[in-house]
Amino acid sequence: MPINLINPTTNTLWYDLIQHHCFASIFHTPEWLCALTTTYQFEPMAVVKTDRSGQPVSGIPFFLLNDQRGKRIISLPFSDFTDALVHNAEEWDELLEPLLDQNCPIVLRQLHNTIPVQDKRFELTSRAKWHGIDLQPEVDELWQGLHDSARRAIKKSQRDGIKIRIAEKDELHTFYDLHLGVRKYKYQLLAQPYSFFENIWQNLVEAGQGLIFFAEYEGTVIGALFFLCWGDTFTYKFSATKQDELIHRPTDIMLWEAMLYGKEHGFKILDLGLSDWDQEGLLRFKRKYASEEKTISFLRHTPKHFTAPVDPFGSTLGKLTNLFTRPDVPDEVTEEAGNLLYRFFT
Repeated sequence: MPINLINPTTNTLWYDLIQHHCFASIFHTPEWLCALTTTYQFEPMAVVKTDRSGQPVSGIPFFLLNDQRGKRIISLPFSDFTDALVHNAEEWDELLEPLLDQNCPIVLRQLHNTIPVQDKRFELTSRAKWHGIDLQPEVDELWQGLHDSARRAIKKSQRDGIKIRIAEKDELHTFYDLHLGVRKYKYQLLAQPYSFFENIWQNLVEAGQGLIFFAEYEGTVIGALFFLCWGDTFTYKFSATKQDELIHRPTDIMLWEAMLYGKEHGFKILDLGLSDWDQEGLLRFKRKYASEEKTISFLRHTPKHFTAPVDPFGSTLGKLTNLFTRPDVPDEVTEEAGNLLYRFFT
């Protein structure tokens, strides 16, 4: 049966495949791929196997990058996970062959599909945690399923008068300013380009596949959660809170309101996304709400006899990040550094 190399943002084979494949997620959608493509000037690609009638049965999306950091295949950059859409090892081997022919490293992130994880050609380079909330129980049961500390935090937010609302398009920079602040001052990391969030808004939010919740205290936005929507899953992708307003527990009340919103709108799962393996504070927070915990496996294939190019830029990125996230650097300079450099964090 044919193996097709396609552009998944324009070829209907890809859309048809993800509509019925059990491992498909928001990160497989043409809308998400368009946001990545437009922001970072990556070229989206996918290998798709079709049956004798021309219908797609399996596929792998990827970007083939070739820049200052060398040639490499990523499936997919800046996505929590992108499971290979294959049902068995035979499909996996057939679809992987065109990628192996590129004779360069291949990087994957798998959550649900264990077939790539079992492939001895790939090494496990890292792991992360994933959490989800089953939204199908009744509201009272959802409430009782929360950890006691989560219920106390939500009640405190309500007593403090925290108001939750959905953001408008002209408030996107309000979210971004919070996001940049957390990345810079809490984690000493660069933020993604503002254009990335503009492209997410244009490609996903305007298509009904995303929204931002704001938490307000006395008329001021003190927290935000950015959600993406696809199929039966409501995905928590970005979070930002004013660090001097954490006492009001805005993230707790926003997450509870998100659970209610997701249930009301027919979603079955609230995907709480990726957490670094050693990010204890975030793991504790998500475990207060989650009904399920899994592992995201980071995999890498390195061809035999492959000699990695000298990558002085890789070590320089860390130094530049430290420089541009210093507290005395103006935020607009930090923002511009993210605009220029973030595409290389792959």
